[in-house]
Amino acid sequence: MDAHSLSPLVDGLQYANWSHRIFQQMRAGGVHAVHATIAYHENFRETVANIISWNRHFERHPDLIFHGKSGDDIEKAMREGRTAIFYGLQNPSPIEDDIGLVEICHTLGVRFMQLSYNNQSLLATGCFEAEDPGITRFGRQVIREMNRVGMVIDMSHSAERSTLEAIELSSRPIAITHANPMWWHKALRSKSDAVLKQLTESGGMLGLSLYSHHLKGGAACTLESFCTMVAETASRYGVANIGIGSDLCQDQPDSVVTWMRNGRWSKDVDYGEGNAATPGFPDQPHWFTNNMDLRNLSEGLRQVGFSTSEISDVMGGNWLRFYKRSFHTIR
Repeated sequence: MDAHSLSPLVDGLQYANWSHRIFQQMRAGGVHAVHATIAYHENFRETVANIISWNRHFERHPDLIFHGKSGDDIEKAMREGRTAIFYGLQNPSPIEDDIGLVEICHTLGVRFMQLSYNNQSLLATGCFEAEDPGITRFGRQVIREMNRVGMVIDMSHSAERSTLEAIELSSRPIAITHANPMWWHKALRSKSDAVLKQLTESGGMLGLSLYSHHLKGGAACTLESFCTMVAETASRYGVANIGIGSDLCQDQPDSVVTWMRNGRWSKDVDYGEGNAATPGFPDQPHWFTNNMDLRNLSEGLRQVGFSTSEISDVMGGNWLRFYKRSFHTIR
């Protein structure tokens, strides 16, 4: 199939309990690319084990998925009717305290890395910390190395000052792959107007999240409400700088939330997003529960006034262009 006859459909972040059924849903939903989390709190060797697991998925389901490494692979997926899987890290723990592992991770196919995940890391401050001293000495070095090898800096879970400093320090546009504006929904993970202005003015990308804790009204949020927010976001920061980063955690057991929030750092239960009173994953809104539902957003965007070309950009065209600019090595 000619890639130019299709509109790209790209999800900027997922952490599903990967299975043949989910890969089939990706294809049924026409999803051409997914940025998949392959590590939260894992060290380097544990992350390699996760990559081995992905290699098995690619071996077993070559008709459905393949490992994406460049923006061109999205167009390959469009031609071949498959889904390109791009690796990302939601924490810098896989590079441990060794800057040389940045290039090794990139060689293994990692294309995104968050500089912190809720807590303070060796690189930057997470959004759940009371104080934010900004990017560390090690963090500045890692930013330069990520820029060199072609790994995108992701500040989805990072605090305000650290995020603003990362945007300023990076020689390449960065991404916030899965978060929503603070002016729409006040959650600890939401991003301020100042951050979103600086992000988009520098050419960075914002992936708008469909995870219930990030939605105004939670699981009761309507498609119209979400799409109206997308329209306001486009009005404020430009339609060229936004996409979808659903943060879909389909079919995951609640024990995975404990790993995401607590890792190995806490003996106490950390309820995480918004300090929810109950553990476990929240219910999703009925209009978005799996990859087949991503197409619902296209109609929702049309209903709030987006043109056909703008819908194509938000649903994947902007991510495609960002991927093409971001993943090559600077020598």
